[in-house]
Amino acid sequence: MDLTLGHEVGYSIPQEDCTGPNTLLRFCWDRLLLQEVASTRGTGAWGVLVLDEAQERSVASDSLQGLLQDARLESLPGDLRVVVVTDPGLEPKLRDFWGNPPVVHIPREPGERPSTIYQDTIPSDRVEAACQAVLELCQKEAPGDVLVYLPSEEEISLCCESLSRKVESLPLQGLPPRVLPLHPDCGQAVQAVYEDTDARKVVVTHWLADFSFSLPSIRHVIDSGLELRSVYNPRIRAEFQVLRPISKCQAEARQLRARGFPPGSCLCLYPKSFLELEAPPLPQPRVCEENLSSLVLLLKRRQIAEPGECHFLDQPAPEALMQALEDLDYLAALDDDGDLSDLGVILSEFPLAPELAKALLASCEFDCVDEMLTLAAMLTAAPGFTRPPLCAEEAALRRALEHTDGDHSSLIQVYEAFIQSGADEAWCQARGLNWASLCQAHKLRGELLELMQQIELPLSQPAFGSEQNRRDLQKALVSGYFLKVARDTDGTGNYLLLTHKHVAQLSSYCCYRSRSRRAPARPPPWVLYHNFTISKDNCLSIVSEIQPQMLVELAPPYFLSNLPPSESKDLLNQLKEGMADSSAGSKSSSAQDFRDPCVLQ
Repeated sequence: MDLTLGHEVGYSIPQEDCTGPNTLLRFCWDRLLLQEVASTRGTGAWGVLVLDEAQERSVASDSLQGLLQDARLESLPGDLRVVVVTDPGLEPKLRDFWGNPPVVHIPREPGERPSTIYQDTIPSDRVEAACQAVLELCQKEAPGDVLVYLPSEEEISLCCESLSRKVESLPLQGLPPRVLPLHPDCGQAVQAVYEDTDARKVVVTHWLADFSFSLPSIRHVIDSGLELRSVYNPRIRAEFQVLRPISKCQAEARQLRARGFPPGSCLCLYPKSFLELEAPPLPQPRVCEENLSSLVLLLKRRQIAEPGECHFLDQPAPEALMQALEDLDYLAALDDDGDLSDLGVILSEFPLAPELAKALLASCEFDCVDEMLTLAAMLTAAPGFTRPPLCAEEAALRRALEHTDGDHSSLIQVYEAFIQSGADEAWCQARGLNWASLCQAHKLRGELLELMQQIELPLSQPAFGSEQNRRDLQKALVSGYFLKVARDTDGTGNYLLLTHKHVAQLSSYCCYRSRSRRAPARPPPWVLYHNFTISKDNCLSIVSEIQPQMLVELAPPYFLSNLPPSESKDLLNQLKEGMADSSAGSKSSSAQDFRDPCVLQ
């Protein structure tokens, strides 16, 4: 078709909008479209909406269908048509949800099913088993590319490193295979997967490639049958790393990646009974597994008073919705009637988590906007190091980027060094940083700055590194993240979380655990953290020291009173009483000082 990208056909993705006034066909990320639909500015002049891969059950996809089903969306075009493209397994639920709409069954592309081989037992070492299967395929000189499914990005990296070493020594007639990872942190390196090459490609991936990925040259699939997912627990405001079987729908999609003429092969690293007995029919809906604070904020913006009344394909747990409402109330995003406050309306404008948006707004009061813009972008797009250093030289280069004030300041320092390097990809590779993520953070920072200027919020000059800026930055962070504070109970790094009685340790990537001379002799007594993950080593990630006085000063009073009984709560209450007495004494002294001159006059 003789069309121009950005004119007749365009796309919208985070930090990039390639559309124009004459765009007729627009490809859009589902979360961006959800934000448009929930925005008071309307939805645009589109008449047909196609929701693809609905069986993935993302929060945005499910929520979009709920909002489109809701009759209260007066701003939607009158002749709107919605087309939902999904796996046949989700058809009965969608039929019921949409009121028995017309259904069109599209036949699969021509091709024969692959031969599927199931192993008798589940291997104790998935990575090694997958590597051996790939090497056997290479030695047989079986034509076609290979797609390997493993549960986690860590296992993907281990598999790629192991295969890259081993394939070099294989006695092959042609070029050695190219081993390529495929996961969200790969950035632009993903393009290598689609490049034409004379060498066989071995693509190692996870659930990301279950439905939306397509590569016609794939002829062999090796499937671990597992996925590692983060599941949010609203009761303790923490994420669990859950290793679980994939769904039957996912297993079928993975096997069909090797479909074609001639048919390929699929090696399942599990017995057939494992899939039949333990795998659910469809993927779990993410709306039942994620933190819903951002979604509830958007629903409130649509003036949906009770988020539980919104249509969902699967209703979220009531405690998840209540926790989201409670968090928004703590952040002052709701008024006394439970509707969005003026602050809540502004928070909903930002493409950030509500607590991070609140910290960014608080930076206007504490004159550290420049630093918080950088930090907001980094926390959203490029949250630091995600793997151990590969060598001593890389470790030394990383340590040079650490900041004594904690991980948040280290992120700012990483960003500034990245910009000073000219956004050099080689600079990132030498330090184990993700170049694509840092580029995305740079774009997001510009978008946030533009948004603040549109809303006419006050800005401030850069002052990173000064003592005053350090305190101001801490205050801005505490204003948004007072729900995420922990105290070291014994001086050894065992942190008790304030909002519940879980104990956690600092992440291995935390600057306070660094072996450099900058690391303190003992962990800081009070810290603010970005994430708490319950896994094999319950850890706090992206951590910075704070003063408990700031928590007493900046957190809502009812938040402190609602904390569960603990020694930490007692210490905060003592601080609160001491600060109140000090304030009363100061006022009394000031009044006396004022009266005395009056008498003298």
